[in-house]
Amino acid sequence: MSDIIQLLPDSVANQIAAGEVIQRPASVIKELVENAVDAGAKTIRVLVTDAGRTSIQVIDDGCGMSETDARLAFERHATSKIRQADDLFSLHTMGFRGEALPSIAAVAQVELTTRMATDEIGTHLTLQGSRVVGQEPVACPVGSNFKVDNLFYNVPARRKFLKTNATELNNILTAFERIVLVYPAISFVLYSNGQELMNLRAGSLRQRIADVFGKKLSQELLPLDVETAICKITGFVGKPESARKKSGSDYFFVNGRFMKHPYFHKAVINAYERLVPVGMQVPYFVYFEVSPADIDVNIHPTKTEIKFENEQSIWQILSAAVKDAIGMFCEVPSIDFDTEGRPDIPVFDLRRNAVEMPHVNYNPNYNPFAGSATGSRPSSTAEMPKSHRPPVDWQQLYEQQSPQGGGPESTLFDDDASLAPSGQLLLEKSPIHYQYKGRYVMTAVKSGLMIIDQHRADLRIRYERYMAQMQQKQVGTQRVLFPEVLQLSPSDDVMMQQFMPDMASLGFDLSNLGGGNYAVNGVPAGADGLDPVTLVRNILADSVEQGKGVGESLHARLALSLARHTAIDYGQVLTNDDMERMVNELFACDNVNYTPDGRSVLCILPQHDIEQLLG
Repeated sequence: MSDIIQLLPDSVANQIAAGEVIQRPASVIKELVENAVDAGAKTIRVLVTDAGRTSIQVIDDGCGMSETDARLAFERHATSKIRQADDLFSLHTMGFRGEALPSIAAVAQVELTTRMATDEIGTHLTLQGSRVVGQEPVACPVGSNFKVDNLFYNVPARRKFLKTNATELNNILTAFERIVLVYPAISFVLYSNGQELMNLRAGSLRQRIADVFGKKLSQELLPLDVETAICKITGFVGKPESARKKSGSDYFFVNGRFMKHPYFHKAVINAYERLVPVGMQVPYFVYFEVSPADIDVNIHPTKTEIKFENEQSIWQILSAAVKDAIGMFCEVPSIDFDTEGRPDIPVFDLRRNAVEMPHVNYNPNYNPFAGSATGSRPSSTAEMPKSHRPPVDWQQLYEQQSPQGGGPESTLFDDDASLAPSGQLLLEKSPIHYQYKGRYVMTAVKSGLMIIDQHRADLRIRYERYMAQMQQKQVGTQRVLFPEVLQLSPSDDVMMQQFMPDMASLGFDLSNLGGGNYAVNGVPAGADGLDPVTLVRNILADSVEQGKGVGESLHARLALSLARHTAIDYGQVLTNDDMERMVNELFACDNVNYTPDGRSVLCILPQHDIEQLLG
């Protein structure tokens, strides 16, 4: 039998490796920018076209490469970062695997122009699908210029599954932010389709955070600075009042490398226990400096998962550092028992200073209309005609409330405990309702006792109302007295530009001021008492968290998010008229049983179950 095991060609092996390293255009930018940082660049420019589908270009002023290094850099496992296996435990660079450039060249058309400071002329290299198709000397500045065109041109399946341009651009911005936050001393510029998105000058870390996320966030940060024998922790954490439903600004860095660590995230969140509402998150930018021998970054090609040797100890140090920052820099009112030198405030003594209740004299028989020239009105029910007198018999009042002349009890219950159709149920409900613990509306129906969740019922009502407004383009906008400015990060700005038409169809009046700033001029009618900036920010966060899309699905997500933030809360006291209106509007909805996200709105306790409980 012939041999069946074969050694894969380098081009195929590179494409397989590219499946892990290069997942989308953001992965290309991450690898190329990290290489520029390792090359000692002071200025890095990134230019993308069509969110990286058409072209990605990274230009730096680093050390550059010689002609031989430029050719060798695209071979698998060729790197200048390490020389032996022991170097993995003393890493001080971003890259070390030697897989990024060959993986990029395997799935794209790449051009490299580079020159070292010691060379008079540079090198221009052209590759397609891992094959070198051209190499020539060229005059160029010191540094490297990588141009990646037609990403995944030879892997149609991978290119087909790329998301929309807005989604891919948002991923690029996310990857870009993770790098620029580590190196505030380097200048970064990002262009998309010729438009400048970010221009970050070199400066301090706080200045870099303000440039990326806005000055308002920078003013809500508390500094961290703890140094122990195990690790050094620096950075910033947010004040309790900076908590948001979805922060989006939670970053961990270890030795200048971004990482995801749910265990350390819990240490930060636990420090804010009972200081922020449940479900809210605070922004943080935490930087760890640990001995390279105590961590392992060689777990995944993306290098975002890192193992720590002293994980439990670092968790305790981090938790104590965050609590210390909150305690030192948050102003908490204290009780002062020192009364020396305080003014003596006299205490009112009822026995020594008697005070009488004021008396008001009035004539109960006075009628201002008695002597009117237009005629006089009866001053009492005795002077009214008998047919116009209000009934005084409570039985007569009760009969007027029931169209059939019988009491409400005659139509509330029946031997059949099955749930009636919504229209019939609405006719057979009691006109009197009861609110239980500020959460549930209870009303009697023919088949038993109906219990309605007031928040979920109002959520369903408002959701269908907003959906109808968007479909019919009948928008009710309530202008704010003073427009407020909403400042967004570049990644949120990209998503906001996508959502702007749908936000307008919901009733929002937003003006793009440029630079990620938006003026909130109006909010949907019915959103009274809500902070317009917080409302818009939460709706945007919900839409991004639930996924990105267009069309009806996007309309539904925006309508659901707005309904969540405007629906009545638990604990809000409702009058009987409010509850009657809610029940009527609920049963006019298309789906009375479930909220748009699938939670139950109401339930019915059958009459025979009640009888068994009390039997």
